[in-house]
Amino acid sequence: MRFFANEPYTQYTRDSRYFRRKRVDLINNPNILEEADYYQRSIDYLNMYLSVEPEYSETPNVKYIIDTDLMNFYRKTFLLFMRDPEEYEEVFDLLNQVFNKLSSKVYRKQNPFVKREIRAIQKGDAEKFKNLIRLHHILSDVKRGATSRTNLRKLIYNRVFLKQSVKRDHVVFESFMGKGYSCNPKSIYEYMLENRPNYKFIWINNGKQLDIPGNPKQVKRYSLGYYYYMARAKYWVFNTRLPKHVKKRDETVYLQTWHGTPLKRLGVDIEAVQMPGTDTGRYKKNFTFESSRWDYLISPNQYSSDIFRRAFNFDNKMLEYGYPRNDILHQANQGDIDRIKKKAGIPVDKKVILYAPTWRDNQFIEKGKYSFELPLDLDRMREELSDEYVLVLRLHYLVASQLELTGYEDFAYDLSTYDDIAELYLISDILVTDYSSVFFDYANLNRPILFYTYDLDDYKGKIRGLYFDIETEVPSPLLMTSDELINAIKNIDELNENYKEKYKEFYNRFCSWENGKAAEKCCENSVW
Repeated sequence: MRFFANEPYTQYTRDSRYFRRKRVDLINNPNILEEADYYQRSIDYLNMYLSVEPEYSETPNVKYIIDTDLMNFYRKTFLLFMRDPEEYEEVFDLLNQVFNKLSSKVYRKQNPFVKREIRAIQKGDAEKFKNLIRLHHILSDVKRGATSRTNLRKLIYNRVFLKQSVKRDHVVFESFMGKGYSCNPKSIYEYMLENRPNYKFIWINNGKQLDIPGNPKQVKRYSLGYYYYMARAKYWVFNTRLPKHVKKRDETVYLQTWHGTPLKRLGVDIEAVQMPGTDTGRYKKNFTFESSRWDYLISPNQYSSDIFRRAFNFDNKMLEYGYPRNDILHQANQGDIDRIKKKAGIPVDKKVILYAPTWRDNQFIEKGKYSFELPLDLDRMREELSDEYVLVLRLHYLVASQLELTGYEDFAYDLSTYDDIAELYLISDILVTDYSSVFFDYANLNRPILFYTYDLDDYKGKIRGLYFDIETEVPSPLLMTSDELINAIKNIDELNENYKEKYKEFYNRFCSWENGKAAEKCCENSVW
């Protein structure tokens, strides 16, 4: 409860009461009242009121301020966010004590619905209060639903779909928020399509129909169909986080596949989130809330398992089988490689350099706008390498639209929107990357990896931070200029020989769980 030194009330404020803790930890030890969960916030607030009110009960002006603040809290926090009847029961005695101290002047200003709730509280009628609150929420949701289609869909989701039974044979898949048919969900789906044909499969897209074998049901993200299947499907298979407002039912099994071996810091390990409009504390708290909903989490190696447990605060079952998306790297043959090259428009007779850099958190101008400049000398690369190689670029979707390759069409190919990066691994003879986790997956192929880390000091020290020392632990030299990169490609056989033992150590540490059977193990040994 906060008081401000505004006349004429300064004379009445004899002391202040507040909660404060020394260490900011929004997950385990919230720093201020507003960062606690809504149940705890309500308990704290009501106790605060009982502590402060006796000091000013005989001072009408201050008493009016205190009671007005109480009603604002009750209507804008307590009623809005607390919806669990058990929580009402636990806090009802406190409510009764508090509202029996409410001044008649403030009470008279409330609308009839709130007055009925207050009377029930004051009389100690908990059952009537719960019924009134239930009606209050229904009317509020209907009013909110009338304001937009989005709110209407959420209303139907909460009030209708979540009341219906769970369909035990329904599985919902989503990859990268509906942007494509790819990654671990794709591999698990294809295994299930072949081995569990009696299941009903649903894929989420972002409005564009995806090219998916087996003709599954496709629904647009946040459409009414999306909410229907999210509410009723027994299984969810996702590789990124879910929106916070999508509720996970107790009967639902949530398989989080994630999407890479961590090189950059994740979740609660990030010291400061630099994305525009993102508060670090709330980011970590939301991340932990999301991971608490995961029943299973897939891990590609022991290194990842150790980090996931800590960075995600994950306490449920880890599936330590390797990544399903890497199964193809152990199963494909030359015919598959030629087919993918033709599909992507790449000359079959040319070797392929895949450039797949990471997303840099500080590449933004403002929220929704991002900066990018390709750090490659395309003229020199084409001059020196085009007889033997072509260059495939796979950039992050936030900056891919800024890539301009006019004049380089016979050498450089922009495949940033290509659905499945694993297929790009397969057709590539050399991977060029920096701080992206793609090199962990690519190492399954035992093909050369070059690290083009032209901004290493800035990235390591100012952006997000790395989990291990990239300067000593990767199986390749760190290249700082386009000239160094070109020279390394031209002398790739010699470089491979020099780093052969280090590559072997790297492979054993990060790829030893991978054997082409990860999707099978996830489906047969664990989730279903």
